Amino acid sequence: MQYRELGRTGWRVSASSFGAWAIGGSWGDVDDRESMAALHKAVDCGVNFFDTADVYGDGRSERLLRQLRQERSEEIVVATKAGRRLEPHVVGGYNRQNLTAFIERSLENLGTETIDLLQLHCPPIETYYLPETFGFLDDLVQEGKIRYYGVSVEKVEEALKAIEYPNVQTVQIIFNIFRQRPAELFFPEAKRRRVGILARVPLASGLLSGKMTRETTFEPDDHRNFNRYGEDFDRGETFSGVDYETGLDAVEELRALVPEGMTMAQFALRWILMFDAVSCVIPGAKRMEQAEDNAIAADLQPLSEETMALVGAIYDRLIRDQVHHYW
Repeated sequence: MQYRELGRTGWRVSASSFGAWAIGGSWGDVDDRESMAALHKAVDCGVNFFDTADVYGDGRSERLLRQLRQERSEEIVVATKAGRRLEPHVVGGYNRQNLTAFIERSLENLGTETIDLLQLHCPPIETYYLPETFGFLDDLVQEGKIRYYGVSVEKVEEALKAIEYPNVQTVQIIFNIFRQRPAELFFPEAKRRRVGILARVPLASGLLSGKMTRETTFEPDDHRNFNRYGEDFDRGETFSGVDYETGLDAVEELRALVPEGMTMAQFALRWILMFDAVSCVIPGAKRMEQAEDNAIAADLQPLSEETMALVGAIYDRLIRDQVHHYW
């Protein structure tokens, strides 16, 4: 496993880490025994960073990570998120009282006295223009409730604004072959400020796994069924905002670029890790085999300059107009 610096935290995290949304919910049926097996396999493969949120299965994935820590002796860094429990999800909800309550609940779920990394969970854009919100987080650091904090964002604009606050250590942002804009402006600025970058939705909700077809169906409780047009949360979270049919067309062209010995999913993950500004990529896994395949991606051969250019050309021709200036 390759390890990279996570901003200014002093942590070296696995380049291919583990996103725990899928083992919490909104991705169809999930079995806790299979989820635990996947988590253990990830640790076996050298993964030491796990990303979750209090709303993933209403705390389900946090509790699974608590169990993982109890069953393993390795040092494991767990990042969680807070804010999406708000109903309605409005900027005024990001106050000291609510944030403290959310964090206390996550501390209980995780079975710890201090959260390693707490991230605001895609708050309304106005939140980034309220320095008092980040002051509340500074206070929680002083109180020992959280060790470090960062943000999870929808838009590049939000990422750039967030890192103006000196104690924002990390930014989690959608970055993949279908969402390339963060590399243009945000990555250089994050590197300059030594801010860690967590690349989320790396496989575009599975589109970039190469396993989907026009006949693929999704269960009713799978966001790929109920949120394709942003009915429940930001449209960009599902298939990275790309039209499903267009995405399938692009995948067929990308398939020809995958080097021998790589799966399509590993190719997509390796593409992300070609950007040195990225601290880690956080693909999800519900089964052991997925966790192992994801972990292996970090150690595969770098992609050639020619391949990177050809990926860029496919993006420019088929995908850019659908996503580039929306997020």
